[in-house]
Amino acid sequence: MGTDAPRTRRHRGVRFLTVLLVSVLVLAVAAAGFGWWTVQRSFPTTAGRIEAPGLAAAVTVYRDDAGIPQLVAESDHDLFFAQGFVHAQDRFWEMDFRRHVTAGRLAELFGESQVATDAFIRTLDWRGIAEQEYELLDDASRAHYSAYADGVNAYLAERDGAELSLEYAVLGLQNPGYSPEPWSPVDSIAWLKAMAWDLRSNLGDEIDRALLATALPPEEIARLHPDFAWGAKPTIVDGASAAPAVAEVAPLAASDEGAATDAPAADAAAYAAPLASLRAVLDGIPDLLGPEGGDLGSNSWVVSGAHTESGMPLLANDPHLGPALPSIWTQMGLHCVELRDDCAFDVAGYTFSGLPGVVIGHNDRIAWGLTNLGPDVADLYLERIEGDAYELDGAMVPLTVREEVIAVAGGDPVTVTTRSTARGPIVSDVGGDYAAIADGYPAASGRPDADYAVSLQWTALTPGNTAQAVFAMNRARDWDGFREAAALFDVPAQNLVYADVDGNIGYQAPGRIPVRKAGDGTVPMPGWTSANGWSGTVPFDQLPSVQNPERGYLVTANNPVSADGPMLTRDWDHGYRAEGIERRLDEHIAAGEKLTADDLAEIQLDTFDSNAAALLPVIAGLDLDGDAARGAALLEGWDGRTDTDSAEAAYFAVFWRNLLDDMFGTLPEATRPKGGDRWFTVVGDLLDEPDARWWTNAADGVTGRDAVIEHALAAAWEEASDRMGTRSDSWRWGRLHTLTLTNQTFGESGIAPIEWLFNRGPYELGGGSDIVNAIGWDATLGYEVNWVPSMRMIVDVGDFDDSRWVNLTGASGHAFHPHYDDQAPLWQGGETRAWPFTLAAVQDAARDTLHLRPADDD
Repeated sequence: MGTDAPRTRRHRGVRFLTVLLVSVLVLAVAAAGFGWWTVQRSFPTTAGRIEAPGLAAAVTVYRDDAGIPQLVAESDHDLFFAQGFVHAQDRFWEMDFRRHVTAGRLAELFGESQVATDAFIRTLDWRGIAEQEYELLDDASRAHYSAYADGVNAYLAERDGAELSLEYAVLGLQNPGYSPEPWSPVDSIAWLKAMAWDLRSNLGDEIDRALLATALPPEEIARLHPDFAWGAKPTIVDGASAAPAVAEVAPLAASDEGAATDAPAADAAAYAAPLASLRAVLDGIPDLLGPEGGDLGSNSWVVSGAHTESGMPLLANDPHLGPALPSIWTQMGLHCVELRDDCAFDVAGYTFSGLPGVVIGHNDRIAWGLTNLGPDVADLYLERIEGDAYELDGAMVPLTVREEVIAVAGGDPVTVTTRSTARGPIVSDVGGDYAAIADGYPAASGRPDADYAVSLQWTALTPGNTAQAVFAMNRARDWDGFREAAALFDVPAQNLVYADVDGNIGYQAPGRIPVRKAGDGTVPMPGWTSANGWSGTVPFDQLPSVQNPERGYLVTANNPVSADGPMLTRDWDHGYRAEGIERRLDEHIAAGEKLTADDLAEIQLDTFDSNAAALLPVIAGLDLDGDAARGAALLEGWDGRTDTDSAEAAYFAVFWRNLLDDMFGTLPEATRPKGGDRWFTVVGDLLDEPDARWWTNAADGVTGRDAVIEHALAAAWEEASDRMGTRSDSWRWGRLHTLTLTNQTFGESGIAPIEWLFNRGPYELGGGSDIVNAIGWDATLGYEVNWVPSMRMIVDVGDFDDSRWVNLTGASGHAFHPHYDDQAPLWQGGETRAWPFTLAAVQDAARDTLHLRPADDD
């Protein structure tokens, strides 16, 4: 599956506070009556007794020494009511912010700076789709969402403003009239649209190819977007296998005909700048999970009892998402006192605040993990527009037009008009520049009087069943029940790994995957012909699935699922993490060593860099002098492990960034390499072509593979010395590779006193991009951490109480609460916590016990 550190592409719009506000806040913090009392007043009650009107019977909330809640109830209604109440206790500001994002209502909180973001969300109509999905729910799921909302509102009825969270005290200094409205089931369901958006697969690559077409011939675009190495890297189901047949690319056509043809570079240049602007607005939408593309992925694997010490399966998962404070996840257990028809849940794991149920975890019989499948589920189309109609097969078809009024804190409401074709919304209407997506294109196409726009077709804009899939997964008792739940999981499509107490393991690919009439989804297509577009979706029974494979394990790391079956995407992860995990598992199996939970935890922390392994032999063979020779000498004998205290890892990262800039620094800015798996493959392939055009730094007059590598080595030595001092024995990768845990709103205000209240860090870290311990960084920005394992878990289905877990930050969303960031040092050190599950273990681990009682209970 999959928010980032400072200086990333992520949402940075909450910059409305003025110097005056800073002064007011600093004085207020120092003043009696604000200070520590204001900070603490939002801390929830976690022990004793609270009356909660709406409960039918008592619910007990046990919290361990990390504040992780385990809820025990007599009925489904009371269980989800209590989940809503406890989520609101710990994370209501986060919930409120998320629902404002998904409804396109950020300007209500933060003012005029958020109008463009709201306009884009309104154009996609996440809230409207969520309302339709609520109407599709079965009766039981609707009851769960309603009970959850009632629990949230029971908590809100007792508190307001700074009593809910410190953020409201800060917000009140600039927006004093704001008060949160009651929670609704649709607020919860709309969050699924944000999940789908942040995991929307290759839309960025589609724009990237279109931008590269302005400067490069097709064969070089293909070189910079290489296919997966079929047969050399593992697939999930098959291991290594032959390449599948794939459709030819059918790119955007500068043609008046229906069929797609290759667009000359001159025509591509006509839409380059507007496409870059569109990419910027797409990237500017608040990333509630993380930035699209890049290292947004995950690891999960499951090992059968044939290879474990206990003789029962082990399952590991660590989703790679953008770091945020509080963590994107919140840990929780939901337990019925007795499983029966009206109380069907005994489940624990990782939840999203604002969403009922458990997203990743286990119940008393099965365990499951998720990684991003990454299918291509979003396409762009160039549309011919006349007035409020668009052309399709020679006829003009009315656009669907809708007006949206955006409330603005401190300002007048703003009315925006959204337009949609039958395929999807016109995204080029948002903002002043986007209507120029194809400026120059009309002349190139021979239609100088035509207006052009860009529409988006995306599976998440069709109402689906994901809102009830989580409940079905939580209740599943066996493989068949698990697959029935997976069939409901429309978007975002995820790799699902499975294990159960009967010793079975399995894998299922779910999701709504489009079947295209033409092309393969890698580039924008002409929208004025029905020859392009989607003819339907892949039936669930045709999606890849396997149970109890002969090799005894399954690994998913965003690599391709299988060489056979339906075409899911052309833009797979290139398999370095999957290869690393499989290598470690195979080493244990070949040695006859039975795997334990500790072994899986060690594999999660593997820092071996496959990219370094490819480049080190080439560097060792060069005849060098000066700083380049000093750099090569430092790397000599390095094992390729990117540990926090490694001087070699620090220097190699600086070298890699300089090498990418030398080779690809002249590409259009939005397409320059971030340094992850795709660029490992691009550069790795070029190592065998020492005279290829990309081995050139024209600015410094350097040409040829060996000369460019030497130039990058020398530049890296100078940069590393500037950053870390002239003594290489004092260099450490962790000095460059730091994580600042950043609050998604006020933590990015740009104002130091505000950020101090909400942010924590920096933390020194090892790992790197497309390393198993995938603590990624963006080479276009620096070495700071941008993507992380957002949590780590290992489930032992032989004894669930022996399972382990850790969160990135802590259970609480309240700044200065003891559990705000208390798990971060454990996460940093690669440690995990005990994960009690059975009632006896939960009670034994409890440090606080809260009794939620019906209002009339004596």
